[in-house]
Amino acid sequence: MDLISLVLYVVILIITYIFIQKLFHKLKNYPPSPFPTLPILGHLHLLKDQNSIHRTLANLSIKHGPVITLKFGSRHGLLVSSTSAAEDCLHHNDITFANRPRLMAGKILGYDYTTMLWAPYGPLWRNHRRIASTEILSSHRLNLLVDIRADEVRSLVKRLCEIGGDKGVVIKEALFELTSNVMMRMIAGKRIYGEAVESTEANNFRQVVKELMETVPTSAVDFFPFLKYLGVHKSLEKRLKSISVRFKRFFQDMVDEKRKQMKEQGVTNGKNKTLIEVLLELQISDPSFFTDDMIKGLVETLLLGGTETSASTIEWALSLLLNNPEVFHKAQKEIDEHIGSDLRLIEERDLQHLPYIHCIINETLRMYPGAPILPPRESSTDCIVGGYHVPQGTLLMLNIWALQNDPNIWDDPRKFKPERFESVKGERIGYQFIPFGAGRRACPGESLAARIIGLTLGSLIQCFEWEKHGEKEVDMQETIGVTMWRTNPLQAKCTPRIHMAKLL
Repeated sequence: MDLISLVLYVVILIITYIFIQKLFHKLKNYPPSPFPTLPILGHLHLLKDQNSIHRTLANLSIKHGPVITLKFGSRHGLLVSSTSAAEDCLHHNDITFANRPRLMAGKILGYDYTTMLWAPYGPLWRNHRRIASTEILSSHRLNLLVDIRADEVRSLVKRLCEIGGDKGVVIKEALFELTSNVMMRMIAGKRIYGEAVESTEANNFRQVVKELMETVPTSAVDFFPFLKYLGVHKSLEKRLKSISVRFKRFFQDMVDEKRKQMKEQGVTNGKNKTLIEVLLELQISDPSFFTDDMIKGLVETLLLGGTETSASTIEWALSLLLNNPEVFHKAQKEIDEHIGSDLRLIEERDLQHLPYIHCIINETLRMYPGAPILPPRESSTDCIVGGYHVPQGTLLMLNIWALQNDPNIWDDPRKFKPERFESVKGERIGYQFIPFGAGRRACPGESLAARIIGLTLGSLIQCFEWEKHGEKEVDMQETIGVTMWRTNPLQAKCTPRIHMAKLL
């Protein structure tokens, strides 16, 4: 066979393959799929820039439609970027999409898929969710623990007074310490950062969280199982296991310390009881379910979910305010008018009377959601989304960033305009604004996040004048890991306001 005949033969095979694929796709009523779908790789060649994958996927949706089929190796994915399709997934097919895919990260970091984040939808997951919702995230518990959050925010304000000035501060580090201390005190009854805290423990925790947030939580083996036999997954597996070992050691020490304390001093009563104490009490009555691994897994999920995301949101909000000083001064005026002549720091109970602060937070979450792509879900049965047939085992990728920055829904979506939320009643606008997800597997810590972010941001606005370094606008470049954070940490000047100096 000569070269020309061979080339012609190959071309005919490719055309036939494409034709059969498209015909099969149409007969099955699957969502449209970008061309080309490469053999073995599928559409992985389209996802080159991991730092802006949410933007890449948004561009695919603009070109091919709001409901798209994508193929990643052996897995089929459903990319959703419209409010109606999001409602199909998170409301009409909520139970169908309530499962998690079995990825390497879930096996290693999720205690073999048994934590609240990674457990399949069922009794185990419901027990995790119930315990978290009643023992630490319920309105009653959050009200009991209000002093913890107020105390940590005051410590942050005091620290900024001491280190602020013309040289400026890198605010993210201080915010991460704040959110970590809040969650740690609610979970274990102690601070992890501060003058009287063991610095080695704090530094180890900070480092392991940083490594986790910078680690892409998927492996090639998740999409190409045969690569496991070639050892391709070893590098990520080693890194995830290293993170997991350090986390488990950290949390086991915490559980052992609290267990020893309970034996020596007895069980804490009332509002001062921590989550670990509650779980250790339950362990006595049901040791087969409330194992140490179960306790560590729940603590890990809550601690990680309540630290980095809240700290990043506050940092994004401050960045936006520095680039929009008129918004900052309007918020400052609202706080001053509400507090009145009383010289006191803002408190959580004030937040309900500060609607513009809520608008700023919502607008920040709209533009920079903590998880721009909904944490992965997988369909447990066949279903219909956007009028298309979606088979069982399909990986759901709901692009929250695309929904919340859609120019067909939001006027001038990349412009910071908190006023757009002034006429909105409630926290959600249908499925146009879902920074915490929706449905059964929505983030259970939304109320806690709102309190921490609101009180912290309100205090920083009330107590300080903030300035950029130089005349240039603050760089708003994004980096995507497990969450979305600023590529370059915010550094800004903060000076105590004259009438607040005495109080501070």
